[in-house]
Amino acid sequence: MDFASILIMMVTLIVLAYAASAIFERFGLIGLIGEIVIGVLIANLAIGDWSFLGMLDINMGDDPSQNYEIIELFAELGVIFLLFSIGLETKVKELLSVGKAATLVAIAGVVVPFVAGFALILVYDGNAHHALFLGAAMVATSVGVTARVIKDMKLINTKETRIIIAAAVIDDVLGMMVLAMVVAMTATGGAASDIVVISVEALVFVLAAMASALWIVPRLYNFFEERRKKKVAKGKGASKGIDKLILAIAVCLGFALVASQIGLAAIIGAFFGGMLLAEYAPRWKLEEKMESITALFISFFFLNVGMHVDLGSMTSLTVVLLSAIIILLAIATKYVGCSLGARLGDKSLTKGSRDIIGVGMVPRGEVGIIIAAIGLASGAISSELYGAAIMMAVATTIIASPLLAWAFRKKYPPEYEPAPEELV
Repeated sequence: MDFASILIMMVTLIVLAYAASAIFERFGLIGLIGEIVIGVLIANLAIGDWSFLGMLDINMGDDPSQNYEIIELFAELGVIFLLFSIGLETKVKELLSVGKAATLVAIAGVVVPFVAGFALILVYDGNAHHALFLGAAMVATSVGVTARVIKDMKLINTKETRIIIAAAVIDDVLGMMVLAMVVAMTATGGAASDIVVISVEALVFVLAAMASALWIVPRLYNFFEERRKKKVAKGKGASKGIDKLILAIAVCLGFALVASQIGLAAIIGAFFGGMLLAEYAPRWKLEEKMESITALFISFFFLNVGMHVDLGSMTSLTVVLLSAIIILLAIATKYVGCSLGARLGDKSLTKGSRDIIGVGMVPRGEVGIIIAAIGLASGAISSELYGAAIMMAVATTIIASPLLAWAFRKKYPPEYEPAPEELV
């Protein structure tokens, strides 16, 4: 192992990723897009015999170099920790208590994009595996962009905001289930018996994780808390106990392992592992503690995402047109599906409110990128379709911000104070 080469590669990638992220954030864009762009440049920039990949000793071919194997390992850990962190913000009680409108918004926002994406690729190349993964990538919703716009506009307490946030949580859970089914179907080649088995396993896994979060974890917590109090009362003093961060990481990796062993994606296990501890995450400050760990590893994931984009394959007019159609379809189907769900779920919502909800669910962000990366790694999608899916995820993330600000300002001008019935 050439340790010096590994250190040079890691320092270079970390510095480039941080610089790109800072530059993009400076211009009001999301930092992860900058990291993806740097990944694209690293993979595609070559002058004569010189290339970035060669300089860093990164071979991404059939016989990958040790440097690239390390990037893949860090990227996998990064996405596991990212989904675990998202799970830490997803409380089962809140998930079960959301209203009819949020539930229907989430369901319609999953069904309409998936069907449209699946049908488009089935018509385009007739490959069911390609169609399944593109449909799954179009299902995802990243509420981070939406939340930032809402916070900046100081409209966090509006009815539309509450519906968007709640629907996004349900969307995450449904998206993980859709991904589990798609991974299973592509892995088994579509054998009916295998699909039924993996579907049942996925459902049992999800229900077991949610049941554990509701009933088992609180009882365990209360049991150890009572023991601690009794020791203190007897003057024995409380033992230091298990470090909460170490416990969280063990749960994250343990659930990821279980999920991968039963045929699901590791990130699905990590997500539900986070949900298991979501009730205690604020008290234990887990989100803050996980932030630095996630930030380090996730940069390698987004760099790796960009490194798999072959700009040479994107020069074809057919591929460019396909990418444009996918982007337009991704925006339209989320908007239409979620607006329809809002209308069916709450008749009192005005068209302006439905517009806000529809646009607020448009960004795919990191979740869509993750699904596309899994599809490429498993050989379920082509490099051309992968590039189109990445462009879709990035484009919807960028476009959603100004559209949402416009929709909010249309209903809530700067001088307008929402009436009590418009708030939750």
